[in-house]
Amino acid sequence: MELLSYFVLLVVFVASLVNAEVHFHEFIIQETPVKRLCRVHNSITVNGQFPGPTLEVRNGDSLVITAINKARYNISLHWHGIRQMRNPWADGPEYITQCPIQPGGSYTYKFTIEDQEGTLWWHAHSRWLRATVYGALIIRPPLSSPHYPFPVLPKREITLLLGEWWDRNPMDVLNLAQFTGAAPNISDAFTINGQPGDLYRCSSQETLRFLVGSGEIVLLRVINSALNQELFFGVANHKLTVVAADASYTKPFSTNVIMLGPGQTTDVLFTADQPPEHYYMAAHAYNSANAAFDNTTTTAILKYKDASCVTLQGKSLARAIPAQLPGFNDTATAAAFTAQMKSPSKVKVPLEIDENLFFTVGLGLFNCTTPNTQRCQGPNGTRFTASMNNVSFVFPKGNSIMQAYYQGTPAGVFTTDFPPTPPVTFDYTGNVSRGLWQPTRGTKAYKLKFKSKVQIILQDTSIVTTENHPMHLHGYEFYVVGTGVGNFNPNTDTASFNLIDPPRRNTIGTPPGGWVAIRFVANNPGAWLMHCHIDAHIFWGLAMVFLVENGEGHLQSVQSPPLDLPQC
Repeated sequence: MELLSYFVLLVVFVASLVNAEVHFHEFIIQETPVKRLCRVHNSITVNGQFPGPTLEVRNGDSLVITAINKARYNISLHWHGIRQMRNPWADGPEYITQCPIQPGGSYTYKFTIEDQEGTLWWHAHSRWLRATVYGALIIRPPLSSPHYPFPVLPKREITLLLGEWWDRNPMDVLNLAQFTGAAPNISDAFTINGQPGDLYRCSSQETLRFLVGSGEIVLLRVINSALNQELFFGVANHKLTVVAADASYTKPFSTNVIMLGPGQTTDVLFTADQPPEHYYMAAHAYNSANAAFDNTTTTAILKYKDASCVTLQGKSLARAIPAQLPGFNDTATAAAFTAQMKSPSKVKVPLEIDENLFFTVGLGLFNCTTPNTQRCQGPNGTRFTASMNNVSFVFPKGNSIMQAYYQGTPAGVFTTDFPPTPPVTFDYTGNVSRGLWQPTRGTKAYKLKFKSKVQIILQDTSIVTTENHPMHLHGYEFYVVGTGVGNFNPNTDTASFNLIDPPRRNTIGTPPGGWVAIRFVANNPGAWLMHCHIDAHIFWGLAMVFLVENGEGHLQSVQSPPLDLPQC
């Protein structure tokens, strides 16, 4: 405790020297009665709020967040998109950088925002607890340069967390899927800031309404915090100007609709330039896979201050103008939207590559000795799985990978033989032989030298189904230098790479039946998880870990673990 107090005093002192601030928060994880869709569920929340508290900081500020677990499940918290330089201990994924916080336990996450600003978010990183344990993390420009680099400055800001709601305990949904080997049940509703909206039962009274004045410029911060679903989002009759994604500014472009994969954020500006009425803000699924999905639509209302209302028996009835969203399977619109993302100006992309990696990402099936039993309810009596380079990731239990790596005791926890390329070359997006549908299990990491220049081709496969997999890399941002349909061809596709002004992201989707190329410099030592942010796919094994080695000296090495780091 004395050492923690010393650290806090040191952080406060350093922050005062650079005109930054230290923000202290207490996150109490607890069960809270939450009523949605006519029924009350005891949901896991932070401080009794659903969604959880919004964290608002400036670039350069520090956060000290004490998580106290009063719930019945193990839990850990992840600060999605925060780079956590030299500080994997604050990153949060359970059994990767820490053991989970057990019921009755606590852990203090301490980290500094370094050269990042925009819209991020935080969420549980333990099984399916992030279905209700999540909130926004807003990083404003520093006081030394407080204005946004937008073509016009907003009059007001609105933060929208797009979520997914099950009319049952999400952990029970997960446990059933793990037992049967089948796909988990789809959600019963989507939500905006925790509310389903007008189009669901027992929900219209709580539909969120956001007030704007005619002519005002509004900054919308949109976060896809859904567990398993890419989403289309739009505002009825209003043009949106995209200005940032994943807390990186973009070259502004205009669109009627945006598409976000789970984990992604998009900042848009719009002008309240329509007749003073009520307009729906709406989101529904973008379904890129041949699979069941939630086909409902969540709504909130943009209300002009001088909009008229119709009254019936003393109750106000606002007739909102509907938003026009693309079809559920409109991959062309999703791809066209993503293709417009660029950095505002020329960026420093790694050109000479040290590590040229090729990762297949996709689903698979485990064959059962006795098919069609209670434990084998997947297609044709199998069990669903997922993999990268034919390795289905298994989370360790006895220790976290980072702790074992730091202690020099990897035996029984992980190995460092994750393959840099698929073990077998095949027609990844064609008619794949059933003999290649079953991966191997393992807890495998790939080592990177400090400051090595890395390129990864993420190649979707047609095993079970092609799909847009939103791939998230912890501890890093990366440049998205290329994308295409079909199998990646290194002889021809590299010629189309954007090495001038590619967008910087922390989560990027693999086009269904296609590939995406990313580049970054491995300048952040530690153990960093890379995984699909569709949580159904994480527990099936669509993940791997990078072990980035220390560089030279203290400032290029992982800092010492905190004394209150949870034990397994």
